[in-house]
Amino acid sequence: MKKNLFLICFLAIFSGFSFCDEDSEIFYQALASLPAGQRPSVGLALSGGGARAFAHVGVIEVLKAASFPVDYVSGTSMGAAVGAFYSAGLESEKLWEFGEKIQKRKVGKDFSNAKIIKLIISGRFIDPFYIRQFADTELKGKKFSDLKVPFSCVAMDINTGEKIVFKEGDLSLAVKASVNLPGIFEPIPYSGKNLVDGGVVEFLPTGPLKEMGADWIMSSVTEAEINAAPKNVISALMQVIDIRGALLSKQSKQESDFIFSPDVSDISVSDFNRSVEGAERALYYSSAKLDELKYKYIIFALPKIWEKTGIK
Repeated sequence: MKKNLFLICFLAIFSGFSFCDEDSEIFYQALASLPAGQRPSVGLALSGGGARAFAHVGVIEVLKAASFPVDYVSGTSMGAAVGAFYSAGLESEKLWEFGEKIQKRKVGKDFSNAKIIKLIISGRFIDPFYIRQFADTELKGKKFSDLKVPFSCVAMDINTGEKIVFKEGDLSLAVKASVNLPGIFEPIPYSGKNLVDGGVVEFLPTGPLKEMGADWIMSSVTEAEINAAPKNVISALMQVIDIRGALLSKQSKQESDFIFSPDVSDISVSDFNRSVEGAERALYYSSAKLDELKYKYIIFALPKIWEKTGIK
């Protein structure tokens, strides 16, 4: 095995890592097939972004097709929902069905004009009925321990500003907390805390991936395009969250070894009718980034594997 690995390393180095080169692709396949203990472990961070964040499905589709290793997943807000489904081991077509179900179940109605008026007049939080219904139906009875890939998601205690990272327990509760927009939806009570959307404290959750043990982190980021004044209370609050998210993600991007940033910035947080469109854009974008992804992972992994083999 050591001799074979040395030979593959030799070929990869002197082929210049051109992924049109058969030897380099052989090396990538050999690297990707190694268990996490024999190669650097890989974490996938999925940002928030509401309807935009369904674009993560397009990124995941490309990773799955390339058999690119993913050892840990962490998500915030809508990234938590996509990450939970992926970590549960859903096949690609099921992930796409997830987006279709979001549209069919009218999740966007939780942001309707009627609910906005009620929020303004009564001063009471909006009940995210469709979001709750979706999460309870699709994730009912699932625990973090049931997942095929270790997963975490981020929420925030609105009382203290404390970041809450879920890694165990009820998956539906954790996802509902992570997508629970502050100032709009009623906080979710949990263990003496009141939880809201984690995007306020960690829009792109690279930190939890490091805590889980990821050596190499790739991030999928779906930031907003902010070029107009908000039209109502909800859009103003969501724009503040988007701006805050963009500021927070700067640090997380620096902690990322590779970044996917598909252009879905024109899709608003609440425009769930365009969720699948966002994923389709991300699919084409990520396909074009695949060779670069392989190259960067190999460059990182080579010295680690060389060290583990003990070859002099």
